[in-house]
Amino acid sequence: MQPYGVLFPGQGSQFVGMGAELFAARSDLLGAAADRVLGWPLEQTCRVGPASALTRTERAQPALYAISYALWAELAHRLPQPPVAAAGHSVGEYTALAAAGAMEYMAGLEVVHARALAMADAAHQRPSAMVAVLGLTEAEAEAIAARRRAEGGQLWLANLNGSGQVVFSGAHSDVAWLLESAEDLGARRAIQLKVAGGFHAPPMEPALPALQTALAAVDFHTSQFPVFSNVDAVPIEPGDEAEALAKQLLAPVRFGDCLVAMAAAGVELFVHVGPGDVTAGLARRAVPAASTLVVNNASDIQVAVAAIMGTHPDGEEIT
Repeated sequence: MQPYGVLFPGQGSQFVGMGAELFAARSDLLGAAADRVLGWPLEQTCRVGPASALTRTERAQPALYAISYALWAELAHRLPQPPVAAAGHSVGEYTALAAAGAMEYMAGLEVVHARALAMADAAHQRPSAMVAVLGLTEAEAEAIAARRRAEGGQLWLANLNGSGQVVFSGAHSDVAWLLESAEDLGARRAIQLKVAGGFHAPPMEPALPALQTALAAVDFHTSQFPVFSNVDAVPIEPGDEAEALAKQLLAPVRFGDCLVAMAAAGVELFVHVGPGDVTAGLARRAVPAASTLVVNNASDIQVAVAAIMGTHPDGEEIT
């Protein structure tokens, strides 16, 4: 059995149609109880959309949490051993903690719902945006953001995804400046992200009190396997979950560092569980020696189990 780690996606990985085959099989997770927490129909929004509704922060985050966790639940009970470690990108960290048993699934859905509403409201209060930039080191990116702030701008590092991929958050004017100036600053490419605001940076400060209140209501438990924190790329200690998740709201997501640290902890196979394949792509770049798998839907589970167990899908052991 390969030592594997599990990765859960963040906002931006959602798409209309995601999880379609899970709703009947996992109505305990995705059915009426989830709708009562959210106040809107999860299945209809995920399966039918429209995309404009699913893309909204207040719907995308809970939907990704729910679908990713349901996929993990379907995969986990087929495996004899838990992963070596787990991590999630931004809201995916909540999925990782629920997968590890650090919080109950429905409690996690409630706090993700509160987080998403608070972040959407903060984006309205403090208009901002995000831009991904390729070809800069962390030091170069930090210097650019610091210089822009020294000139009176509002620009911060938001994601450090490894292998020269960084994401900035900032005021719309500063993001527009970075898009225009990226090549002159030494970057290969800059792409504005389709999100509602400047996440993981000071523009999200108005969301912090509501998130802290929601986290205070969660009864956290000891994780069944380590979950690496977005903030500092080390396993979250028992009792520190609420603090780590609150810090994550305003701090850069150090996902590239998480992947390297997971590999150092023994992970040889990274398994992306949930919509899209972003975290698998980041793992391939951050840890080229590791293998990756993507579990997007229930039909991927048999192949994933075989790969983790070192067998062919028909059960024959690979030698």
